[in-house]
Amino acid sequence: MSRTAHRLLGCALTLVFATALHAQNPAPAPAAAPDLSDPEVAHVAVTANSIDIDMAKFAQTRTRNAALKQFAATMITDHTAVNAQAAALAAKLGVTPADNAVSQSLEGGAKQARTSLEALHGAAFDRAYMDRKVDAHRYVLGVIDQTLVPNARSKVLRRVLADMRKLVEQHLTRVQQIQTTLAK
Repeated sequence: MSRTAHRLLGCALTLVFATALHAQNPAPAPAAAPDLSDPEVAHVAVTANSIDIDMAKFAQTRTRNAALKQFAATMITDHTAVNAQAAALAAKLGVTPADNAVSQSLEGGAKQARTSLEALHGAAFDRAYMDRKVDAHRYVLGVIDQTLVPNARSKVLRRVLADMRKLVEQHLTRVQQIQTTLAK
C-alpha cells in the first residue's frame, strides 16, 4: 500500500471514530476497527467527512461566535480537501465506494446529533457543539494510542499515525481554547 493510501486509511479510521463520537457519548474504551473492504473504507471516509462538513456548515448558521465560525470554516476546508484526496485515490486505484453498515450507522448517528443540536440556540448551541468536538478529539487520541498504534506493524504507518496524533492534538488545543471563551 502506498504512503498516500496509508495516510487516507489512517484519516478514514480516525474520522470513523470521531464522527461516531460526534453523534453519541464516548465509549469507555476505543473499539477495534471494523473489518471493511477497501471500497467500504472509502465510503466510510467520504461519509464521515461529509457529516463533519454538514455539521460545520450547520454550526456556521447557528453561532455568532467568531472563533467558532472560523473553526467550523477550518473543518469545512479540511474535510472537503480530504474528500477530494480520497476521491482522487479511489479513482486512481479503481475503487468505487460501497455503502455499508458503518456508513449507515454514522449517518444515523449524525441525524440524531443534528436533531439534538437543532433544539439549541445561542450560547447553549455553542457549548454543546464545542463539547462534542472536545470529546471527539480526546476520543480520537485514545483510539490512536490504544488501538491504531499498537496494531500498526508498518514503520511507515506508525509515522503516519504519529503525524496524525500531532494534528489531532493541535485541533484539540484549538477547540479547548474556544471552549474556555464560551459563557457558562
